[in-house]
Amino acid sequence: MAAELRVVLGQLKRRLHAQASKGDLSLSQLAVLGTLDREGPATVTTLARAEGVRSQSMGATVAALQEAGLVGAAPDPADGRQVMLSLTEAARSRIEASRTAREDWLSQAIRSHLTPAEQQELAAAVRLLRRIVTQC
Repeated sequence: MAAELRVVLGQLKRRLHAQASKGDLSLSQLAVLGTLDREGPATVTTLARAEGVRSQSMGATVAALQEAGLVGAAPDPADGRQVMLSLTEAARSRIEASRTAREDWLSQAIRSHLTPAEQQELAAAVRLLRRIVTQC
C-alpha cells in the first residue's frame, strides 16, 4: 500500500504541476518562490541551504527572480550586512493564480469523476493522510 500511495501521490503532483502556469521559470526558481512563500523572507545563504545548492548558484537564481520582478531585497534589520529576500506583490499574485488553477482543476476532476459517496471517502482519506503527515 505504501508503494502504491507513493506512486499515486507522485502522479497527482505531476498532474497538478502541469495545471500551473509556470511561464518561463526554472524548477529552481519555482522552488525559491515556494520557500519564500512558505517560510517568509530569507537570505541567499538560507535559501541555498534549504535547496541544497551553493550560495553562488542560489545568487544566480535569485538575481534572475529579482530581474523578473518576483523577488525584492532589503537590508536585514538585525544585521545590516545581510540582505533579506522576499516575494514581491507580482510574485504573490502569480503564486495565487497558480494555486487557484491547480485547485480548480482538482476540484473539477473530483466532481466529474467521483460519485458523492466516493467524494466522502476521499475526504476521509485526506483526513487520514493529514494525520500521518502531522503526527510522524
